[in-house]
Amino acid sequence: MALKVYNTVTRTKETFQSQEPGRVTMYVCGPTVYDYIHIGNARPLIVFDVVKRYLTQQGYDVRYVVNFTDVDDKLIRKAEETGSTVPELAAKYIEAYLEDTRTLGVDGAIHPRVTENIPEIIVFIEELVAKGFAYESGGDVYFRTLKFPEYGKISHQNIEELQFGIRVEVDQRKEHPQDFVLWKAAKPGEISWPSPWGEGRPGWHIECSAMAKKYLGETIDIHGGGQDLQFPHHECEVAQSEALHGHPLANYWLHNGYLNINNEKMSKSLGNGLNVREILKTFRPEVIRYFMLAAHYRSPLNFSEETVRQAENSLERIQNSLANLEYRLKSAADLPEDEELEAALARIRDFFFAKMDDDFNTADAITAVFDLVAETNRYLKNAEVSRMSLERIQALFAEMNEILGIWSAKEEELLDEEVERLIAERTEARATKNWARADEIRQLLTDQGILLEDTPQGIRWRRK
Repeated sequence: MALKVYNTVTRTKETFQSQEPGRVTMYVCGPTVYDYIHIGNARPLIVFDVVKRYLTQQGYDVRYVVNFTDVDDKLIRKAEETGSTVPELAAKYIEAYLEDTRTLGVDGAIHPRVTENIPEIIVFIEELVAKGFAYESGGDVYFRTLKFPEYGKISHQNIEELQFGIRVEVDQRKEHPQDFVLWKAAKPGEISWPSPWGEGRPGWHIECSAMAKKYLGETIDIHGGGQDLQFPHHECEVAQSEALHGHPLANYWLHNGYLNINNEKMSKSLGNGLNVREILKTFRPEVIRYFMLAAHYRSPLNFSEETVRQAENSLERIQNSLANLEYRLKSAADLPEDEELEAALARIRDFFFAKMDDDFNTADAITAVFDLVAETNRYLKNAEVSRMSLERIQALFAEMNEILGIWSAKEEELLDEEVERLIAERTEARATKNWARADEIRQLLTDQGILLEDTPQGIRWRRK
C-alpha cells in the first residue's frame, strides 16, 4: 500500500511522492522563543516527529527543518519587562525548548534562527519589490495581496471574505486592508538591522519563506504546522514564495487539529495555558507522546488530567506486557517458532503499516500495538515458550516503537542488599504459610517503589 497524506490545499488524500526519489524535504513552523513551550506547541512537534520517523523507516533521507522565531514583538516586550536583551531571552528559551523536546523524544531537526538569516530575508523582500509584489510605505514594506490571485487557497477563503473579517482599524499606509507586512521599521530603542528601507526587522511570515528556501529549496515536499497557522501565516507564506518563484512552495500541506484544555480553547485570556516543563513534573514524557498519538493528528484533542491518566493507564498495559516478555525470555526454551503466533504477528504488522500509510493514522496504529499486547499475553500463558518466538515479538514491538516512540527501554536496576533480603524473607514466609509476614513485606517493598508479581516461573519485580 502506498503512503497517502491529506493535503489541506486539495482537501483530499493524495498518494505521496517526493520530488527526489529517496529524499524528503519537510518544514514545520517552530516556536516564537519568548517563553517555555506549551502543550499546544508540543502537539505538532510530536506529530511531525512521527511523520519524520515513519518516512525514515520507509527508507527516505528526511531533511527536516523547524525554525526559531527569535525576534518578534513578544520577545521585545518581554525583554523590556525582564530587563534583558532580545538575544539573551531567545537563547534562554531556545535552550529550554531543546531540553523539553529531547525529553519528549523529539530530535533530528535543523533549527535555523531568524536573526541568523536576515540577509537572505532582505534579498527575498527586495526581489518581491522588484517584481511589483511588494511596496514600501513609511519605512515598512507590504505585500500586495491583490496581485496574487491564489491568496486564500490554504484556508479556502477569498480576499473579499478575509476583508469582511477585519475588525481592527485599517492601516492607512496600506494599499489594501489585507496587505501584510514584510519588513517593519524599527521604533526607537528596538533591536534592528539596516536595510534598503531603513533600520528595521522582518515580519513574521517572510521569515519562514526565506528560511524554507535557504535550507530546503524553492519547492519542498511537506510543509506542516498547526491548524491555527493556516491563516494568516501559511497563506502569507504561499503568497510570498509562489509570487517570487512561480511554482508551489510545498507539494503537500499537513495541519494538525486544535488542542483544547479541559474542553476550552487554550488562550492567554482564559489563563489556561500549560507549559510542557510543568506537565512533565506530573507525567512521564512517554505518557504525553502516547496521549498525543492516541488520536488522529487532524482530529481535535482535549487535554485534561482525566484523559492523560487514561493514556498513562493504557501505556502501563503495554509496558507490563513488555516486562513479562523480558522476564520469560530469561527461561525460554530453544523450541521451534510457534506457527500460529507467527501468522498473528504478520497480520498485526500489516495492519500497523497499513494504518500508518493511511495519512499517518497513529490512533489505529496504536490499536495494532494492543493487538500485539493481547497476542503476547496469550502466548506467555503457555508453560513453555520459544525463545525465537519471543524475540520475534520483541522485534515487532521495537519496530513499532521506533516510529511511535511511546515507551522507552528501561535499564534493569540492581536491588540493594536490604531489598534482596526482604524478597528472600518473603519467599520463605510464603513457603511456611506465614501469609501475614509475606503481605507485610510486599507492602514494605511497594512503599519503596518496588512491585512484586508472583508468576508460575517465580517472583519477578519491577519499579513503579
